[in-house]
Amino acid sequence: MTETLKAALWMIGAILSFSSMAIAGRAVSFELDTFEIMMYRSLVGLVIVLAVGTLAGTLHQVTRDNIGLHALRNVAHFAGQNLWFFAISAIPLAQVFALEFTSPIWVILLAPLVLGERITRVGAMAAAIGFTGVLIVTRPGLSALEPGHLAAAGAAVGFALSALFTRRLTRGTTITGILFWLTAMQLGLGVLCAGIDGDITRPSPESLPWLVLIGCAGLVAHFCLTSALSIAPAAVVMPIDFVRLPVIAVVGALVYAEALDPFVFLGAAFIFAGNYLNITRGQPQPTVRAAAGRK
Repeated sequence: MTETLKAALWMIGAILSFSSMAIAGRAVSFELDTFEIMMYRSLVGLVIVLAVGTLAGTLHQVTRDNIGLHALRNVAHFAGQNLWFFAISAIPLAQVFALEFTSPIWVILLAPLVLGERITRVGAMAAAIGFTGVLIVTRPGLSALEPGHLAAAGAAVGFALSALFTRRLTRGTTITGILFWLTAMQLGLGVLCAGIDGDITRPSPESLPWLVLIGCAGLVAHFCLTSALSIAPAAVVMPIDFVRLPVIAVVGALVYAEALDPFVFLGAAFIFAGNYLNITRGQPQPTVRAAAGRK
């Protein structure tokens, strides 16, 4: 089996996981708010990390080193994930995924602030092409710009910041340590934000399987994506990742009767072109990390 085929199989797992998380998130959004979804998702994730870490004997790798950086990373991810869960309940799924794919573009623009890396000419061109795609998807002035569009765009920024902080963490922190603090801190943030009004909704028996699916799918998606990137270059993996858009568009059409908007696919093509230009001619490392930092 070739390395490219292995990467493609891992990416099929990532695509299925990301798509199932979107479906599950929309299913529970009618009962739980985004903070409650994040709280229960993080609880499931923490249980999984502790169980796997115990079996693998890696829990000793969890330390308080770089705890401030962990906090910055997880606040950014928590904000981005909450906005993403709101967006999937407010606008068509295809639009959410198209706008989410701008996260690597934000990595290009934010890397000078977070990592001290300069923006190259190719990077600036890639960002311009990507944001042209955003304008095509949202069409401000020609169609109503809904809160869901702003939430999806904000989620992409949150994921980009999370990716950049993750890149700094991986210089001296293990995967077990990152995942432990990811789930533990976001569980605390979820409890705080969900309970600030004094009312945390207990999930119904119908919602419990969806919440377990959300928690499992997020971790499986990260594992599959990281595995694919470990055996094949981003220039191979990223085009496969973009298959998520037509897949979720078809799901949205069949399950939720969402129209297949050709402008979403046209805009996504521009976003893809900007990302692909950056990883093939610009600075590949930030873009790879952006993929690993999502959700």
